[in-house]
Amino acid sequence: MFNAAPNHLLTLRDLLRFAVSRFNEAGLFFGHGNTDAWNEAVYLVLHRLNLPLDQLEPFLDARLIPVEIKQVLELIEARVTTRKPAAYLTNEAWLGAYRFYVDERVIVPRSFIAELLPEALEPWIEYPELIHSALDLCTGSGCLAILLAEHYPDAEVDAIDLSPEALEVAAINVAEYGLETRVQLVESNLLEAVEGKTYDLIVSNPPYVDAPSVAMLPDEYLHEPELALGSGEDGLDATRLIIENASRFLTPHGILVVEIGHNREVLEPQYPELAFTWLETSNGDGFVFLLTREQLIDAGL
Repeated sequence: MFNAAPNHLLTLRDLLRFAVSRFNEAGLFFGHGNTDAWNEAVYLVLHRLNLPLDQLEPFLDARLIPVEIKQVLELIEARVTTRKPAAYLTNEAWLGAYRFYVDERVIVPRSFIAELLPEALEPWIEYPELIHSALDLCTGSGCLAILLAEHYPDAEVDAIDLSPEALEVAAINVAEYGLETRVQLVESNLLEAVEGKTYDLIVSNPPYVDAPSVAMLPDEYLHEPELALGSGEDGLDATRLIIENASRFLTPHGILVVEIGHNREVLEPQYPELAFTWLETSNGDGFVFLLTREQLIDAGL
């Protein structure tokens, strides 16, 4: 099928139809930025042709030259045969309007925290200028650390990760945004390397997939660093360590924001004394919680 395709596919519309058919036939999984075969095909084709990602309609019936058809078909086939997420094939991922370099040293960015900054935190942070120090814990590609620096212009930001390979990728992104003087990359097992420091805002998108779910992940997820996915039997080992240690790393009015996937019903009974605030995201209010330092202290944590 692939070898015959160049002789019959002439326009961008033709390539999109072919890509959707191949993706559906192969039973690909879409969970790294695009939600279905059509959106994945549109992204990959526009990316490879160096066209604006938000302008499909004007180009749908444009005829392509043979070298362009070949390049697009190779990308489509790579997505099918390798099962790699599209982000690893294009070396880019988007959070809103922000583009980040990614490769298989880091998890593909897809945090709900990105959409919460800064407006959803305004009840606790009246003015962005009040954030002078911030921490992105388990930073991976550095995406949330960069967003913290962008949204809180007076903040110095630490970005922590256990993986030196992940921090290499984060360094590429920090440099791309010209934030080398404001975002410090720190290799650390959670908070160990910053003992004694305090922050006005700590955000974290730690590993949170439980062991049974890790064992059943689609092939696409197996290209991501295992360290960035699972965290113990119930997926909450890292989250518990963060909750139980965060208070001494927060300033008196500091807040903690953590993403935990679908684990709300598992986490809340473990800390009945904590009044979690669950922030509303595009997928509902069960994925990201907020706690103040005062709440942590009152709970004896």
